[in-house]
Amino acid sequence: MLLPSPHADSDNWTLTTPAVRSPRGAVAAQHRLAARAGAAQLNAGGNAIDAIVATAYALNAVEPWMCGLGGSGFMVIWLAREQRAVALDFQGTLAEAIRLTDYPVDPSRPKTPMGFPGVVDDANIAGYRSITVPGAVAGLDQALTRFGSRPRTEVMAPAIALAERGLQVDWFTTLQIALCARTLSRDPTSAAIYLPDGHPAAPESRLRIPQLADTLTEIAAGGAETFYRGELATKIVADLQAGGSRLSHDDLAGYTVREYTPMMATHRGYTLYTPGEASGGLRQREMLAHAETAMPVPPARPTPATWVAYAEALEACWRQHKIRTGVLAPSARHRDHSDGENGACTSSMSAVDAEGNMVALTYTLLNRFGSGVTLPQTGMLMNDSVSYFDPRPGYPTTMAGGKRINSSNMCPTVAVKDGKARFSVGASGGNLIMPAVTQVAALMMDFGMSLEEAVHLPRLDASHRGSIRVDPRLDAATLAALESRFALEIAQQRVFPKLYACVSGVARDPASGECVGLSDPTQPIGGGATPAPFQLDPLADTPPEVRP
Repeated sequence: MLLPSPHADSDNWTLTTPAVRSPRGAVAAQHRLAARAGAAQLNAGGNAIDAIVATAYALNAVEPWMCGLGGSGFMVIWLAREQRAVALDFQGTLAEAIRLTDYPVDPSRPKTPMGFPGVVDDANIAGYRSITVPGAVAGLDQALTRFGSRPRTEVMAPAIALAERGLQVDWFTTLQIALCARTLSRDPTSAAIYLPDGHPAAPESRLRIPQLADTLTEIAAGGAETFYRGELATKIVADLQAGGSRLSHDDLAGYTVREYTPMMATHRGYTLYTPGEASGGLRQREMLAHAETAMPVPPARPTPATWVAYAEALEACWRQHKIRTGVLAPSARHRDHSDGENGACTSSMSAVDAEGNMVALTYTLLNRFGSGVTLPQTGMLMNDSVSYFDPRPGYPTTMAGGKRINSSNMCPTVAVKDGKARFSVGASGGNLIMPAVTQVAALMMDFGMSLEEAVHLPRLDASHRGSIRVDPRLDAATLAALESRFALEIAQQRVFPKLYACVSGVARDPASGECVGLSDPTQPIGGGATPAPFQLDPLADTPPEVRP
């Protein structure tokens, strides 16, 4: 059955993105300037961990709507000399004093990005009561301290320079702000920054985020200690509690990063490392196992049967996931078509160095612009990760004091073969992340595709919602085969809305040492970077500055 779709044939573009190549390493991110901040660490003699931390901090200043100091996430690291992988879970935690009664279910409100019920006044997705303890600074600091090689002050210098310069507004930035104008308008500090004169900031202007550069400078000097237990912590908690949050000094001071051996999956001679069951990793492992059973020996190139096998595998793993998290009853056939349609959040990045160390990092504010709250004393845009939790009692993801986020779609993946890291890939896009990441990885492993070819190939999206979405660039025979098995939505890959996630990744050829990096073709500000000194855009000072 073919379902009507407003996205079937509305844009007239051929989207491609260039890959960067170097034997000295590569970085890929959803913003080119952030990737260059990371690549500058490689140029200065740093490793892939230095590069990924620099990239992640730089995104605070150039892509603040997706991730930042107020967010949380996962990292997977391959340590080439030690021949081992490490995972870091720096997901957020709920306030110890949180109460279910603060979040009464409101059936008239839309579901959260995780598929849980909406609540009165959208308290779990907007405003101060939607904020969890952010784990990003702890995670980045632990990665750098344990596995990096350069001083924090030098790794963070590009991020501070970008924050001091201010956010250059282009059409894409204006789009992001406009999409969340209603949420941003609820918070006076955010509204003053992003909605000057009550309207989304216009292209060719420049926004100053007050206090952000100072906050980054404090972190560069004092690390996670000042953020969770020092002077910054005092400012953060004061602002949170003034806004009505139940987060306390003890909640911040007690925060810890989980460091552990990643989940492993094997496929066609590769070992894939992901953060595990709290991420999209378990679904990825289940999807690959299902696809390998359906396709024991892959053909030379993908066939209609290949795409059917991928779709069926995604449907099966998503059904099990929804049963595990209590979103779906075991006897139910599928969710409604509206479930899982938010593809607008999170930032993913990857880095590889000449030695073969490789890192995949995904972190997020959850929704675009998170809670919509910018803390006045620090310039930090805060998450809305309370919506990771179920406001109803009795489920595995039900809210409880101090509880850590235990169900996420993020799926940073590092693939190793014959003891060498071959590629890492991740994505942004909520429920769309795992299908996109796993599809790109499967195409590389099943058919020997390069990262560049796999990222540019047409995609499908399936998450057990009653239909699957397919790119019309797939050939007629494939579309017919899929339509014979599923309700089909024909939808283009577009800049907005992103209907197939936003993938980025790096790869390395152990024989030649060539490293490759690229971002999704639908991400106009994304890209890869190779080792070079960091420089601000020479046009950075031309737009007029807008101060709140």
